[in-house]
Amino acid sequence: MPRLLVIDDEEAIAQTLKLHFGQLGFEVSSAGDAMEGLSKLNQGDFDVVVSDIHMPGHDGLWLLEKIRENHAGLPVIMVTAFHDLDNTVAAMHGGAVDFVPKPIDLDELEQAIERSLNTGAHFSADDDGLVVSEDYKVMSRGIVGSSRAMQNVFKAVAMVSQSPVTVLLLGDSGTGKERISRAIHDASPQSKQPFLAVNCAAMIETLLESELFGHERGAFTGAVTAQKGKVEAVGEGTLFLDEIAEMSMAMQGKLLRLLEEREYSAVGSTKVKHSKARYITATNVDLKERVEEGLFREDLYYRLNVFAISIPPLRERREDIPALVQHLLVKVNDETQKNIRRVPADVMNAIINFDWPGNVRELQNVLLKIAVLTTGDTLQMSNLPDELTVAPGDGANGNTHIPDDADYLISLKELEHQHIRRVLACTGWHKGKACEILGVSRPRLERRIEEFSLTPENCPPSNDACKRPKMFT
Repeated sequence: MPRLLVIDDEEAIAQTLKLHFGQLGFEVSSAGDAMEGLSKLNQGDFDVVVSDIHMPGHDGLWLLEKIRENHAGLPVIMVTAFHDLDNTVAAMHGGAVDFVPKPIDLDELEQAIERSLNTGAHFSADDDGLVVSEDYKVMSRGIVGSSRAMQNVFKAVAMVSQSPVTVLLLGDSGTGKERISRAIHDASPQSKQPFLAVNCAAMIETLLESELFGHERGAFTGAVTAQKGKVEAVGEGTLFLDEIAEMSMAMQGKLLRLLEEREYSAVGSTKVKHSKARYITATNVDLKERVEEGLFREDLYYRLNVFAISIPPLRERREDIPALVQHLLVKVNDETQKNIRRVPADVMNAIINFDWPGNVRELQNVLLKIAVLTTGDTLQMSNLPDELTVAPGDGANGNTHIPDDADYLISLKELEHQHIRRVLACTGWHKGKACEILGVSRPRLERRIEEFSLTPENCPPSNDACKRPKMFT
């Protein structure tokens, strides 16, 4: 029987986990703070620890350090309600084997514990809306997300930041690739060294070569003095190369030499210089496809693809949007000298249901425009752009039209009932997967199951595969 220690200052959470995992065959003990938890660890023999990060007195990160010192090898899973990159990086660097956000998804925690043994702002359509508290603090790097997809990104950042390998960031425009690159740099041992960024699509080939490698006086028309390039200026820091796919084939060859041999020459010079920088590249296109089209060097592709991190678009992590809105509104208030504190449920639903082709950058710009038009402390539906308020049946957002047939004319409540019933059936009543597909929290799904009197008996699991309509993918 595996022994589990739960450390959380919220007694209700500790008791829930104790009951749940006790029913699964674990021998569960609990502690209300870090000191009590450390005392129980010193007295007993445990197989895995689940600990909150934010607790009164010593926090979970302090406890994690003590566990690493006195109980090396004991797997620790950290839990927190603060969905930012800093906590994940700190926990992973401290030796945590996994990181689970609050509100806790029991299925997700079960999987994390199983893996360890085998080796947000919350919003609901039933709520009054989102309220930004007066003491809300902006996340230091502006990277917010409690979704599984973003947690995977956070973990990847924590792992790769300690190694100087080249990193390739993949993601749509506006997903925050430069912010992620800065986070990798800030979490690395070279964080005190410079961080510089170059947009490879913003300059023609000759200017890009000069920007990267520098030039000698008289190297080309207008080169009246010698100039140091970004590769030299960044020293032992990090150089971020955005839109790498837009480099010419000639520049790709020079970049390959830089990455493989750590050598380069300034424009107009034969002197070979050496680089000790760390390189992070990014693109919003399919590089493999570019290789097949003959537009990107295959050898460079493999050299860049040492460690790739895929950053999900907003449409694939809608559960993060309320937390993002809260974070961005604080910044928007500061920019516009407003004091917007409330986002009504209808406004939030419109924001969540939009596909956001421009991702976080577009969301921030839209919130800025809305804020300018808003009087008072509440965002109004009337101030939203038209594309956010068009009904789904009107073809906006790529949604398909519902046939004009009496059989389809049912209430939204009944439609919700039928959809939840189908999702539960085709996921075999796996509530974690159902929440992911439905884009709702575990508590909200439980409320709907109770409201609609759904049970595995009257809604039996089905062997049919769950297939999402194209408009949701």
